[in-house]
Amino acid sequence: MPVRFLRLAIIWLLALATFWVAEPYLTTLWFSASAPRTVTPRGNLAASEQTTIALFKNVSPSVVHVFARAAPTTSLFSDEQESLVQSGSGIIWDMAGHVITNNHVIRGTAQIGVRLTSGEFVAARVVGAAPNYDLAVLQLERTRSALRPIAVGQSADLQVGQSTFAIGNPYGLDQTLTSGIVSALGRRLPTGTAREVKGMIQTDAPINPGNSGGPLLDSAGRLIGVNSAIVSGSGASAGIGFAIPVDIVNRVATELIRNGHVPLPGIGIVAARQDETTRLGIDGVIIVRTLPDSPAAKAGIQGATPDGVVRDVVTEANGKRVHSMEELTSTFEDAGIGKQVDLTVERDGQSRTVKVTIADISQLTQG
Repeated sequence: MPVRFLRLAIIWLLALATFWVAEPYLTTLWFSASAPRTVTPRGNLAASEQTTIALFKNVSPSVVHVFARAAPTTSLFSDEQESLVQSGSGIIWDMAGHVITNNHVIRGTAQIGVRLTSGEFVAARVVGAAPNYDLAVLQLERTRSALRPIAVGQSADLQVGQSTFAIGNPYGLDQTLTSGIVSALGRRLPTGTAREVKGMIQTDAPINPGNSGGPLLDSAGRLIGVNSAIVSGSGASAGIGFAIPVDIVNRVATELIRNGHVPLPGIGIVAARQDETTRLGIDGVIIVRTLPDSPAAKAGIQGATPDGVVRDVVTEANGKRVHSMEELTSTFEDAGIGKQVDLTVERDGQSRTVKVTIADISQLTQG
């Protein structure tokens, strides 16, 4: 009996081993899809998907690809002319062919071209730029394609948590849609000048280089901001993007189209950089120089001496302490052109108060 049982066990083990070895081959033989698979019906798209698809179809014709070529330069190592082409996004603003984009997209360039969603490539010129808002308006030359201006919303009633959508050309990839939410409101962002844009919209909709100048949209497909900057250590999207509020864009674009420039409240001063002020241990705005015939010059405010000795430092504006040029210019903007501000100015350890009338300094010479 034990011998018979042992034989049966060996037979079963051999059978199982054979099956184990043959199983992958049998599975491949019996279950391989040797013909195209039958398509499984998916049913209707979700309502949210249909809304997003409709949004992109409606808005994408209003978004363009902006190309700007810098003036050619001669390479140190050859006689050939070299020029740098930078690109970004733009927004069709009206039927006259005005396009909104960021100033940093076209700054320092000599030639500008715009590619429409139809594929048509159109030359463009700068109507006006507002570096302090990082905005510029372009004018398209003759176009064959019909233009579709973007629908304009408002930013004053935005709420943290509502949906956002961005359309642009990141890394040169045309017509890219990303989505997210309004992450924060009321952010302040430097623009590369001695000013900040107030009320910036922070969003986590992925924004990358090339999205600059493109629209930030609400769920109704209305423009609520112009994508301008990202915060990232790598230069790629890190979930922190910023857009210029559409209420500012609407005002600035109108001024640029009408006058070619935006009135700039100020008193005509050039201030020291913040890092230099900190290095000197001074709390306030160091006046490096005043512009000729400016309100500051007429009020007796003086810049540093030719050998770099600090004369005047603005420490307060309308009784409020100021620590930076950004805070001082914010006071000017809040007051408005034609209004007076009381500035506390320190010189040689002595403080005095001077009244200065805010003017439009956009046309004052910097020379």
